[in-house]
Amino acid sequence: MFFLEEEKELSLKLFIVLSRAYESIITHIEKDIRSYGLNSTEFGVLELLFHKGEQPLQKIGEKILITSGSITYVVDKLQNKGLLQRINCPEDRRITYAHLTKQGKELMETIFPAHLEKIHQVLGGLDAEEKELAITHLKKLGLFAKNQK
Repeated sequence: MFFLEEEKELSLKLFIVLSRAYESIITHIEKDIRSYGLNSTEFGVLELLFHKGEQPLQKIGEKILITSGSITYVVDKLQNKGLLQRINCPEDRRITYAHLTKQGKELMETIFPAHLEKIHQVLGGLDAEEKELAITHLKKLGLFAKNQK
């Protein structure tokens, strides 16, 4: 059985290991995303629209964790690249949707399989059972941390 001080040291070690693992993984993933001429925020918006369909601009920021001011900037950039378009909601003029253009959909159909393969490669240090266990534990940890005051 651990004493409180030993458990605190374990918490610190876990934090350091999680931070270093995240940094190692994200370095590879961001490099992959940049190879497609996108930054991670642009890719996040495109990936959301690709998998979930058109989304209200207000909801995109919540789903990929960026501010509303940033979402406007990113959507403008993606619209200028011809990858998405804004569509006004006919029922509520306050709502604007982001929608993948044909070019945006074709881009994601081309690059997403390779991106998924890169993620699989980078996370290859764990087998399927270990990944399931990690998902369970990290969800538990994240939910606990989210509910801290």
